Amino acid sequence: MSQHDLSGKRVAILAAHGFEQVELTEPRKALEEAGADTRIVSPADGKVKGWQKDHWGDELDVDVPLDQASPDDFDALVIPGGQMNPDFLRANEKAVSFTRAFVDAGKPVAAICHGPWVLVEAGVVNGRRMTSYHSIRTDMKNAGAQWVDEEVVVDQGIVTSRNPGDIPAFNSKVIEEIAEGRHER
Repeated sequence: MSQHDLSGKRVAILAAHGFEQVELTEPRKALEEAGADTRIVSPADGKVKGWQKDHWGDELDVDVPLDQASPDDFDALVIPGGQMNPDFLRANEKAVSFTRAFVDAGKPVAAICHGPWVLVEAGVVNGRRMTSYHSIRTDMKNAGAQWVDEEVVVDQGIVTSRNPGDIPAFNSKVIEEIAEGRHER
């Protein structure tokens, strides 16, 4: 149970098909247990399909189509990983703009595993201390991030983690950053 009360906070979870299921469901559960209202925002219509390690996972309802989503309606953004999800999202200009708007507004943003690929595409990693799944380390460095191999890293309200094993630490920091609110960047 979180020591932070997120009642009244709205959190967008940006997901396309192929999100790593546990990297969406576990943070969502932790956020809701802390009182947050979470919404899956997606370019997919109706449902978005997860990935579980080496096979397709569950389909989850899309709460807000990306075309109708406004960053102004949310207090924070979470981007689950998986390899497919962020790859689809970083190729979608609306998803990239949606992400960039949170960073520009100083709202907490959290990305795990391959999720930071979307932050790279949004042009918001330069000069920031971050982590990610090890295979995108070079992409992060080439975009100007100071990449480190740690379970959770926070830089001015942007939370990053490496993989599903980091979810407990990731969840804790995401909740803490949302409770703190906007950050100067």
